[in-house]
Amino acid sequence: MKNVFLLLCLIGIMPAINSQELAKSPAPFGPLPTQKQVDWQEMEFYAFVHFSLNTFTNKEWGYGDESPQLFNPTALDVRQWARIVKEAGMKGIILVAKHHDGFCLWPSAYTERSVKNSPWENGKGDLVKELAAACKEYNLKLGLYLSPWDRNNADYGKPEYVTYFRNQLKELLTNYGDVFEMWFDGANGGDGYYGGANETRKINTLTYYNWDETYKMIYNLAPKTLVWGVGPSEARWIGNEDGRAGKTNWSLLRQKDELAGKVHYTEFMSGHEDGEKWVPGEADVSIRPGWFYHAVEDDKVRSLDEMVDIYYESIGRNATLLLNLPVDPRGLVNEHDEARLKELVATIKSDFKKELLAGTKVSADNFRGKINDFAPKNVIDGNKNSYWATDDNVTKASIEFTFKKPTELNRILLQEDIKLGQRIKAFTVEAKVDGNWKTIATETTIGYKRILRVDRVKASALKINITDAKASIVISNIQAYNAPTFVHAPEIQRDKNGLVTLKSDTGNSIYYTIDGKNPSEKSALYTVPFRYDKAVEIKAISRNTTEKINSAVKTAKYGISKENWKIVSISSGDLKSAERIIDGNPNTDWGFGSETNKLPQEVIIDMGTSIKIKGFTYVPQQVGNNLNLISNYEFYTSSDNINWTKQSEGEFSNIKHNPIEQVKVFVGVQARYLRFVATAAVSKGQSVSIAEINVVEE
Repeated sequence: MKNVFLLLCLIGIMPAINSQELAKSPAPFGPLPTQKQVDWQEMEFYAFVHFSLNTFTNKEWGYGDESPQLFNPTALDVRQWARIVKEAGMKGIILVAKHHDGFCLWPSAYTERSVKNSPWENGKGDLVKELAAACKEYNLKLGLYLSPWDRNNADYGKPEYVTYFRNQLKELLTNYGDVFEMWFDGANGGDGYYGGANETRKINTLTYYNWDETYKMIYNLAPKTLVWGVGPSEARWIGNEDGRAGKTNWSLLRQKDELAGKVHYTEFMSGHEDGEKWVPGEADVSIRPGWFYHAVEDDKVRSLDEMVDIYYESIGRNATLLLNLPVDPRGLVNEHDEARLKELVATIKSDFKKELLAGTKVSADNFRGKINDFAPKNVIDGNKNSYWATDDNVTKASIEFTFKKPTELNRILLQEDIKLGQRIKAFTVEAKVDGNWKTIATETTIGYKRILRVDRVKASALKINITDAKASIVISNIQAYNAPTFVHAPEIQRDKNGLVTLKSDTGNSIYYTIDGKNPSEKSALYTVPFRYDKAVEIKAISRNTTEKINSAVKTAKYGISKENWKIVSISSGDLKSAERIIDGNPNTDWGFGSETNKLPQEVIIDMGTSIKIKGFTYVPQQVGNNLNLISNYEFYTSSDNINWTKQSEGEFSNIKHNPIEQVKVFVGVQARYLRFVATAAVSKGQSVSIAEINVVEE
């Protein structure tokens, strides 16, 4: 029999076996994900839902003294939430079951501060239960957010509260079926109601909750649950609330250093190349400026341009995307948010409509043992469990795809087999155009998924060059697409004198309206800046005249112009420079206060005429690293600059991690003079800054 086998090998019917063909699969390298983490990463896109007492009090952070009687949605429909999420291709919903104010969306046995003491369903409702059933119906996974901080609970800061917190965890993890992710916020400790104490309580976030014991309890109760956030978590915050991961993004973290307080949150965007634990990034962002619903933000839903960028800079950069849909007081995902989500989904589906590498000729300058189990063709076979792998210690290699005919492309998708570790440190992409190789991308990490947007090229071949890796290369999937041209919406700016300027990408035309109607190529053509000093809603589109494609509509609302506004006085600094506060440009700012001239600091503004207002907005500094953010304020109005009435005071919740325009509304009042007082700064600073102060007109 042996002689027959040798004869077959000699005449070529059966290939000879050599040592290379006995090559084994690559050994795992470095920290590795658990199967739970792999399954979580493959979800890619899921929803956040913020809906609670804050929805009815128009706050971002409740103080903890709000009555449960305020929670009374008129048309609550969790099936509507689930339907919208499912149609968007998301795989789950994480519900904010309890925010910092302590109100529970389930009838917790451990507090009276819950839905059982609200008018909703006569106190018999259980929102967590209803959503769990809706998720099951729509084949979605359920996740839950439970705030460790509780501004209502009298025991917060004491050992008794940790027992309370764990008891509520037990309720959530045992009464509603599987929970795919347990979400813990990093906001812990500060001022609050605390059962009537009305004081500030500080805790050590690293030690107070005894996270090791808390996690042990979670895993005993719910081993399928992935824990996100503080403590020894299995996934990390991406370091911002913009939904953006770093271009370099390792799924690794020096968690021991983090738990010792030695890692700054800004490092979460990129992770750590030398991290000792697999802790992948989750990019969280709200579809609106705030996390809870505010009617004043109905016209501030993130633009399609921004949403598309978020998709590519989260899922396309080795992170998952957690997109917040703030449910409105009716108990519904708002129609403005649903419309934008549909636009995003349509754009992404169009971008990835037809894959281009299937059917190409694939070759590589190295593959493991020269056997098919690790051949380059595996990256286009559609099987996530097969891969192209190089020989041990080969950390530089190229894989090439030859098209049957020159093919246009502008998107490239790559995936490592992360079950064997994250390895790639750097790579380039080349396209063969008119017989010459042209570098079209130079990048760093890949991880679970990396998607590149490149300028459109017509290539006869495509080459991926791995230029640096930690260990032998293991790539499971490479794809290419030719996404339709995306026309960016124009920018709309108006200065304090009412001069309107529209800007678009070079070569595009801009059409606009000022009557509230959606523009088209038949609307007014923008040519030069124009003056419009009255209250107005400007809508504009960009048009690629070559391909006859329009952008999404960009909308900007303005009140009367600020040309007659002036700074009457400031508590410190140069009066003339303070005009930046009212110059209409959010990219300029005025700073005041110092260690020797401490807070509070104030500015008084004359609007030049008496108008009816129902609120104000504070735009924090937008440019720079140290934004000198105001955390607490007072706001007064006057008709004569002598007699003042306080209209609003409080905090700009969550401004540290979400430094957006802060909108505060109150009962409408006639006023000419405004007095804005900065009473406290983020991180107890003494220097604060203001980019703009605006008013909300009645």
